Amino acid sequence: MDLSLQSVIDSLGADAGVAFAIELPGGNRYRTGAGEPAFTLIFRSDRALMNTFARGHLGLLEAYFAQEVDLEGDLGAAMAAGMSSGFDLRFSVVASVENNLLEWRRGNRDASSAKNNARSHYGLGEPFYRLWLDEPLKMYTCGYWREDTQSLEQAQRDKIDHVCRKVALAPGERFVDIGCGFGGFMFRAWEVLSALGTGINTTTEQVDWVDGEIGRRGLRGKLQVRNADFRDADAQYDKVVSIGVLEHAGRDQLAEVVKAHADLLKPGGLGLLHFIGHVDHRDTELFIRKHVFPGGWIPSLADTLVEMERFGLEVLDVENLRRHYAPTLDAWSQRFAANWPAIQALDPQRFDERFRRIWMCYLVGCAEMFRCPTGRTHLFQVLFSKGNVSRSSYPMTRDHLYGH
Repeated sequence: MDLSLQSVIDSLGADAGVAFAIELPGGNRYRTGAGEPAFTLIFRSDRALMNTFARGHLGLLEAYFAQEVDLEGDLGAAMAAGMSSGFDLRFSVVASVENNLLEWRRGNRDASSAKNNARSHYGLGEPFYRLWLDEPLKMYTCGYWREDTQSLEQAQRDKIDHVCRKVALAPGERFVDIGCGFGGFMFRAWEVLSALGTGINTTTEQVDWVDGEIGRRGLRGKLQVRNADFRDADAQYDKVVSIGVLEHAGRDQLAEVVKAHADLLKPGGLGLLHFIGHVDHRDTELFIRKHVFPGGWIPSLADTLVEMERFGLEVLDVENLRRHYAPTLDAWSQRFAANWPAIQALDPQRFDERFRRIWMCYLVGCAEMFRCPTGRTHLFQVLFSKGNVSRSSYPMTRDHLYGH
């Protein structure tokens, strides 16, 4: 047992590129790699060890959430080692079966299921998100990190401004923000451009907060928010903005969500899809779907472009912002960790140690995923028009995006 386990650990360590150690329930300790271990996994029970052998990284993570495994050292290094060594792929058949069962139980097959899934994550309350997102916009999507960017706040403002330039949003134009979150895009677009925004959001808690904020700012008649599913198109708008929505529509709902974007846009109008996407066909990470974003599904870029073409949307530009997501997630995880006592004080029963471990693994793990040199998960911004755009209606080059 000692030799076989050491062999497995050495095999993982050879690809991980970092020294680490493992301690078993009986106290036996194994290590691999040169130098001091960057992290040590401490198994507190035989059950945790068997779950790891049986279900791979998900078994290990769930044992960690249950405090049957502890981690000493760098969580980011542990997550990166798991990805570099391929440990997260060694039980892909088991994960695929569990993923299909999860889709059957908690998929976004209808608007009611989608709403319940969205609220389980996004309905945790503005006080919770305020403690670790940027202020005052509270953008819960990838920032835009110029070379001289100094803060998360700057990165999120620049992201919104970048999107506004892409869709050529102008004063007085009516736009829809699909999945508007806490309204940061709408408030910024009004402040900078006097553009008239409508938010569509299925998370009741966020809708109520945004509606109240619109009233507090005296912006009724300028901005509004609807508690509705993205498929409930109420009108057509000059511009459509969708930031971080596509990956939450669901595994089998890609065509529906793309059609909704087309239905909400006036002929000749411009829109932008900002979403996490795969560069090939693969299952969405089971840990994320089971413990963080129920019902979510990351589509492939190729499938998304096909659906856009099918519904009459011309693709004008595709930008890959993968490298921008790691610093965004780094900032979130650092603020989350620093403000954990305040988060826990909001509701000690809900925000317990299990919650902390899940969310730190999610935030830190996703940062390492976007940093991984062999990663296949990226962040795309796809600019589109409804019908073919004319020479006179949109700039011929990208110069207007970078002259600010």
